[in-house]
Amino acid sequence: MEFYGTLELAYRVCLWSRLANRLFLPLAEFAAPTPEALYEGVRQIDWSEHMDPESTLAVDCTSLRAKITHSHYASLKVKDAVVDQFRARTNVRPSIDVERPDLRISARLSEEQATISLDLSGESLHRRGYRDSGSRAPLKENLAAAILVRSGWPQVAAAGGGLLDPMCGSGTLPIEAGLIAADCAPGITRPYFGFLGWKAHRPATWQDVLDEARQRRREGLKKVPEILGCDIDEKIIRNARANAERAGLSQVIRFEPRGLQYSNPLAGPPGLLVANP
Repeated sequence: MEFYGTLELAYRVCLWSRLANRLFLPLAEFAAPTPEALYEGVRQIDWSEHMDPESTLAVDCTSLRAKITHSHYASLKVKDAVVDQFRARTNVRPSIDVERPDLRISARLSEEQATISLDLSGESLHRRGYRDSGSRAPLKENLAAAILVRSGWPQVAAAGGGLLDPMCGSGTLPIEAGLIAADCAPGITRPYFGFLGWKAHRPATWQDVLDEARQRRREGLKKVPEILGCDIDEKIIRNARANAERAGLSQVIRFEPRGLQYSNPLAGPPGLLVANP
């Protein structure tokens, strides 16, 4: 999906999108039938507008029916082009940090074309920041949110209906349900976004977006319906409670150690039964 908007809108997408994986800001598109053409195209971008020589960077590359078939080699050519530009201008080169760089560059190769973008999300947006430990088959947070949206949970919660997950594991479905019901931005507990080390980042604008989200969360937490997660494994339930605590939802989500056969319907208006067996 593509869209146009302000930097503030980009911040809101990173903070509020429950379903997306990443947000890219395209910088350039050019013909890249060879590694040498890719290198030259990347070097034409003025990287001093986006990072300092002392900054860290990482490069991710995807290749789809491209003339350059080895994505790792393409990543190295992109990295070399950025580093060589800084070294030629300042005699200082950026260093590599594959985990949490100041700037993450995305290179998408399709047939003979290359699209170079900044990854404003920095890492997949499914990483909300609340899950430290999970069950053996954890459900990605954005997939859990998608299941809930598709199941009509926002409408159920608005009508006062509760949610029961009788096989909750690390609590991803109940926690995502709580975030939706409480009007909580899913990225509000994330410690890292890709734009934080970007030279064009506007801290004051970002702070305004954060402050608004925090106010909405304070109001939203007052109207969350009953949400219950159960699992037969008491250790997993402890993990789920810890995850809910980190998500700021421990006061509105209940986790209980009980087997599936002991799960009973919740009281109140019609609710939602959801599980990841």
